[in-house]
Amino acid sequence: MNLPELRTFLAIVDSGSLVRASQTLHVTQSTVTARLKSLEDELGQTLLVRNKSGATMTAAGVKLHRYASTIANLWQQARQDVALPTGASGFCNLACEYDLWPKLGQDFMHALMTMTPDIGVSVWLGSQSEVARWMLEGKSDLALTYRSAVTQQQGQIILSPDDLILVSDTPDRPIRFSTGYIYVEAGETFGRDHAIAYADAGTARISFGNATAGLDYLMRTGGSAYLPQRLVQQPLADGRLFHLTQAPTFQRNVYLTYDKTQRAHWDWLDPVLDQLQG
Repeated sequence: MNLPELRTFLAIVDSGSLVRASQTLHVTQSTVTARLKSLEDELGQTLLVRNKSGATMTAAGVKLHRYASTIANLWQQARQDVALPTGASGFCNLACEYDLWPKLGQDFMHALMTMTPDIGVSVWLGSQSEVARWMLEGKSDLALTYRSAVTQQQGQIILSPDDLILVSDTPDRPIRFSTGYIYVEAGETFGRDHAIAYADAGTARISFGNATAGLDYLMRTGGSAYLPQRLVQQPLADGRLFHLTQAPTFQRNVYLTYDKTQRAHWDWLDPVLDQLQG
């Protein structure tokens, strides 16, 4: 077993076919086939079933996929650490949910790079499930996330929560029963509290699962929506949006998840957090 074989297996799974995997890896289809056969022969298991619609994993393939992803990600991380320029003190793989990057993620990066200019950083933006998977697989060792669940290998620090405020393109838009209201998903607690506060308001006609996309839509079409105050600071200051202060405010917890093994070597983390939340 070698890394090219594992990466070929992962490419087939990700693309759904040997043909597309060969295109992704920039090798011939015969090379892809040979690598897959070598991997299957070594394991003594059929990993993929090929048919007209593509390739699907067998039960053995599903088991291998988790380990293959971890091995490939750890190797990439090891290459980054080894390849650091002379004088660099270490490397950090930071994962961040899309909605937490504006202001919070950017401020974290600024504080990190200002206080520890000799550290290398790789940033990965993704959904909550992607960030959780990257942490589990070892692709990332630090994450800004709304997710509170952690594994035994992970620790977590509670950061200042996001204040979710009702904003609108006009200052006189009704708080309740507004036809332009946009529902933006913000977790189970918000969903429950929102349903209680607006039990008589009906269901919003438009909804988004991402605050950044919801804000973009609001700015383009008008209306109102609950959004993180951090995310709307600039349009509020510019007068492009208005805070409907009579509406209730909600909160959403924010967490910094870290790999415990890596955390032991990060003497910069506490000072960075002090500056971030100071």
